[in-house]
Amino acid sequence: MSQSFTNLLYHLIFSTKDRRPIITLDYQPRLYDYIGGIIREVGGTSLGINGIEDHVHVVTKLRPDKALSDVLRVLKCNASGWMHDLFPSLAEFSWQRGYAAFTVSQSNVEDVRRYVAGQKEHHEKISFRDEFIEFLKENYIEYDERFV
Repeated sequence: MSQSFTNLLYHLIFSTKDRRPIITLDYQPRLYDYIGGIIREVGGTSLGINGIEDHVHVVTKLRPDKALSDVLRVLKCNASGWMHDLFPSLAEFSWQRGYAAFTVSQSNVEDVRRYVAGQKEHHEKISFRDEFIEFLKENYIEYDERFV
């Protein structure tokens, strides 16, 4: 082929350091908008961002010339700095080092977007830890419970 064709869709999940419930409703909309802006800056497209106080879900389409780990490093670093600058009372705000990234087929994007949009209701029934373990199991990812 003389061209490359990609549709790199991801469901990303990352949490606050020590899963502190620090991303309250006061900060969520502005933080999610900022994260969407970072995704645009790296050439991606935000398809959905939501979460609760201790973690964020992002559905995104990324460019093939951007390593996923680099995008997440830039996103988390810039979002932390932005939170510190805009909200000085959140000087202790930071993200955990790790993250989860799952590929999404085009045929499932709308289902994943609905799932991400319904985080508040979803987490009234299941904890983030239990949800995360379900994701790992569904995707056949080995894990050590000490680090979940």
